[in-house]
Amino acid sequence: MDWDATEVARRFGLGRATHLSDGPVARGKQGLVWRLETSDGRWAVKVPLRRTSEAEVRLPTEFNEQAWAAGVPTPKVRRTEEGSVLAVVGAAQVRVHEWVDLLPPDPMLDPGRVGALLGDLHQVVLEAPGPSHAWNHEPVGAARWDELVRRLSAGGAPFAGRVADLRDELVALESWLEPPRDLQVCHCDLWADNVLSTTDGDVCVIDWDNSGPADPHHELACALFEFARSDPGRVRELVAAYRDAGGPAAVERRGHFTMLIAQLGHITELAACDWLEPNRRSPRREDAEAWISEVFDDPHTRSVLDRLLAAVRQLRDP
Repeated sequence: MDWDATEVARRFGLGRATHLSDGPVARGKQGLVWRLETSDGRWAVKVPLRRTSEAEVRLPTEFNEQAWAAGVPTPKVRRTEEGSVLAVVGAAQVRVHEWVDLLPPDPMLDPGRVGALLGDLHQVVLEAPGPSHAWNHEPVGAARWDELVRRLSAGGAPFAGRVADLRDELVALESWLEPPRDLQVCHCDLWADNVLSTTDGDVCVIDWDNSGPADPHHELACALFEFARSDPGRVRELVAAYRDAGGPAAVERRGHFTMLIAQLGHITELAACDWLEPNRRSPRREDAEAWISEVFDDPHTRSVLDRLLAAVRQLRDP
């Protein structure tokens, strides 16, 4: 570890440092998290895998703070004594949030709680300062899928056959993509890794780093796939809770799955590239294989998404 807990506590005004976890307690694709205990409380100290700037984190942090102020359950951002989000401590760049005791990811979370949370979040309206990131709506493309199949097969990737088998499906799904239309700042990363149960029975949203301009209709479709799939009962509970909370979006057509299709496509592409060339994000090939399996173990095929769309339409036209 190349940073000092006492200095982190001083820079962020956390009181006197009393204990730091022996190592990272969580590892994501964008950084490592340590648990720091001080005389004032418990804190999550995140060390990003790549350095960033205050300008890059300004919008996601502002959105995170406004959501927290509006009552969306999320760890509170802790800024430095000077008001910055980031600090360089030793050889590391760090940021700090309040600590929340979280349970492991579970896509079978209470869909009513998920829907209510998302409905509240979509009412935290922050004007989009520009276009949506390509990650949220652009295709990987047939040529790139073909290139990846060739490289994975030549490299002996154990999942190369699965990518080849799904290639035509992935390309067909990309024909559904539509430009984001009703732009506002969204979380843009509401997978089960980031919408978690707490030990006291609540639901909590974490990891706001990817927040930015997006279409809330597209984000709602992501949540429906992740937490309801085509289970009519879960779809009904999530959508009803979202509407009751005042959520403004709806899933009405294939194009509303744009964020889902684009993000899972890019995740698959990145995981494949990480297997071919391990890096800090996926240090071992096993890490990349586990990441890509998250997509392939329960794939988002056209038939799956059409069944989900049919379940939503039944709520509108019983």
